[in-house]
This record gives sequence, structure tokens and C-alpha cells, in this order.
Amino acid sequence: MSRLIRKMSSFAAVQRGPAGTESYRLFFRDGTGSVISPFHDIPMFRDAEKKVFNMVCEVPRFSNAKMEMATKETLNPIKQDIKKGKLRYVANVFPYHGYLWNYGAIPQTWEDPNHKDSRTECNGDNDPIDVCEIGHRIGQRGDVIAVKVLGALAMIDEGETDWKIVAIDVTDPLAEKLNDIADVEREMPGLLDATVNWFRVYKIPDGKPANKFAFDDKFQDAAFAHTVIQETHVQWQDLVAGKTSSELAIANTSLANSASIDAAAADAVVAAAPELGQAAPISSSVDTWKYV
Repeated sequence: MSRLIRKMSSFAAVQRGPAGTESYRLFFRDGTGSVISPFHDIPMFRDAEKKVFNMVCEVPRFSNAKMEMATKETLNPIKQDIKKGKLRYVANVFPYHGYLWNYGAIPQTWEDPNHKDSRTECNGDNDPIDVCEIGHRIGQRGDVIAVKVLGALAMIDEGETDWKIVAIDVTDPLAEKLNDIADVEREMPGLLDATVNWFRVYKIPDGKPANKFAFDDKFQDAAFAHTVIQETHVQWQDLVAGKTSSELAIANTSLANSASIDAAAADAVVAAAPELGQAAPISSSVDTWKYV
């Protein structure tokens, strides 16, 4: 079997390379079957009037493999991060196992590393803006989820601004009750405190210092989060227009700009990736508790 195609909403995930290896990639197709970039071609909004955003799920809740859009590769497939020559798995810092939420990014956003955020006094982290989706359903890698934005946490990661947007799947049973960050504390007590602590300590087992946060470790409300997302959307617009210097791959199939490629070229990118293959075994050490 050369590839695995899984449909979600109007998009489909196309798996190439064996899972659990450095060659694993997850590409995307739109509803017409055309290969697209999840970074550049999936719209930021699912419904702009209702302020419903698209979120690309990179890491399902409770899993450990650190997956992310390959921002420097053509068409930006999802791949597993590599540190010091090894596939990266997030440690289970007691009492947490893997990620606490479905984790991913809002497409068509970018935290510009050349831009200093006046609120954090730190430059951007060079990635699309991150999202913690807090609904009850455990997503799948490559899901494109329609989410309602509830708030934002300003994490400072090794001197870089790394916004964390809190959102919920609009189809979740709790979605109607959650419209702002205060609603999360009321309906899901303890989740926000656990989220701050998780982000504070998750890199400590890897020998990194604890992360810090702006605004005295406090979440900001939905209106604030919408402002931050819009700012990062403008930064992304400058990126794909070539107005800012970057090593990121901006090839796309829908923007009709100088970086756009045709369907044949996009199909060739997927075809050039390794065959699907048998998933590699994952070491039992990934499930080890870490105490900090």
C-alpha cells in the first residue's frame, strides 16, 4: 500500500512514509482532490462572520509524538520533530500523560521572528500560531477542526514569543456554554491551571529550563486572542508575499502568487515521498513518568 488517505471535513490527509520514522509525512488534499499546503492553502477562517477558525490537528490528546507542520519543506506536510538526531516524544511529567488537549495550529498565521511583540518584549517563534483544542473528542492527526477561540496564553519559550490559543471544537457538547476564557474555568475547573503548569515544565526532562509567561501567567480573553491571531495573519500575509526575509517554504496551490505551483508539481511532491510502509515500533520508554 503506497499511501493512506483519510477524509476530514472538506480535506483529506495523505500519509507517506512509515509512522515512527524520520521519513513519515502527512500531506493534505482539498475537497477537489488537489494537493495543498496546510500552512498556506487551508483558510484561517471556517466562518469569518461567526469567527470560527480552522485548526490543523498535529498532536491528538494524550499522545506523545511531537508532530508539526514542516514549515521548511515544500507544501509543509506534518512530520515528527527531530532533536539531536532522534525522533522527539514529549515526556510524561507526572501526573500528565502526553498532551492535555488536541494540539495544532491555525493555518495562514505566522509568528514572525523578526517582529518583537510589544506585550512580551520577545520576537516570534517562526511558526504558525499554536492551538489547544479542549473538547471531549480525541482527534486524529491531520484533522481540520472548526473551532471557537476562547483565550490566549503568552508563553516565553527560550526567549521567543509562543502564543497558545485556547479553543473548542464548535460541535463539542460544551461549545455553546464556552464563549470566553472565564467560561472555561467555570465549566472545566482546573484545566487552565494544568495547562499553564504543563507548558511550564514539559521541557525540563530534556534538560531545558522551565518556560515563563507574560501577564503574570494569566490567560487573556477571547477578544485579545482574536487580536493576536489577526496580527499573526498579517505577518503570514507578508511572508507569502515575500515582504519579509525567511527560510520557510511558501509554495502553495491556491494563492495565485509567485510561490504558487500547479497540480502536477504538487502531486510530484507527494509521489516523491517514501511509500507508506509498516509503522516502526515505539520504545516503551516513551510511557515513562518523569518527576520534576
